[in-house]
Amino acid sequence: MGSTKTILYDSAEYLETPEDMAAYLEACFEIADGDAAFIAKALGNIARAKGMTEIAREAGLSRESLYKALSGERTPSFARSSRSSPHSV
Repeated sequence: MGSTKTILYDSAEYLETPEDMAAYLEACFEIADGDAAFIAKALGNIARAKGMTEIAREAGLSRESLYKALSGERTPSFARSSRSSPHSV
């Protein structure tokens, strides 16, 4: 049997317009089922598509802090996520 070759898929590479980003976020909310970490990861993908440095500057955060907050590796608290709300994206 042959082996299956896989490649990494990065959602951020396909989020080119504000309309793409809005549709992506809407779809993520539909399937998240209340999972705040999933939404944080989706916002992180949108921020990377738009430019993490620009988003961090607009939110008044360091780029590293924004990466951590939007990594999806932990459940964000309202205090952390409110500064990097969709209004920044």
